[in-house]
Amino acid sequence: MLGVVSRREAIREGWLHRVAVTVCRDDRGRILVHRRSEQMSRFSGLYEVEVGGAANVGESYEQAAARELAEELGIRALPRLLFTFINRSGLSPHWLGVHEAVVPDAVVPDPDEVAWHGWLTEPELGSALLEWRFTPDSHEAFSRYLAFRSAQS
Repeated sequence: MLGVVSRREAIREGWLHRVAVTVCRDDRGRILVHRRSEQMSRFSGLYEVEVGGAANVGESYEQAAARELAEELGIRALPRLLFTFINRSGLSPHWLGVHEAVVPDAVVPDPDEVAWHGWLTEPELGSALLEWRFTPDSHEAFSRYLAFRSAQS
């Protein structure tokens, strides 16, 4: 069955829904990591490797990813969709569209969504993933992202 429901209802019922996320890199290849605001209803205070959120009705993954970058980081960018997969980590299963974008290192995060942000090299991020508390989908999405990039090389 296919229908239009709120994200809250999709999570409550365990229905698949679409989420678009972007791995943000700067021109030196560092990756943006951020900590979610304590005000967030889901996963408050946890770190994330990706920036994103649910896709709206009629919105492509790319459009949703671009909208989320503008809302959360105050930047305009055209993220490139790399792959999608059914992510079963987190609150409920969802289609996760993973994007990549090169963004300016001077971002202006929305303080209601982002409490802290920083740029990490891949080795630094690898250490952080072992030491810091990340959202449930950060580990799987980022490992798939690295595998995708390796396969493209």
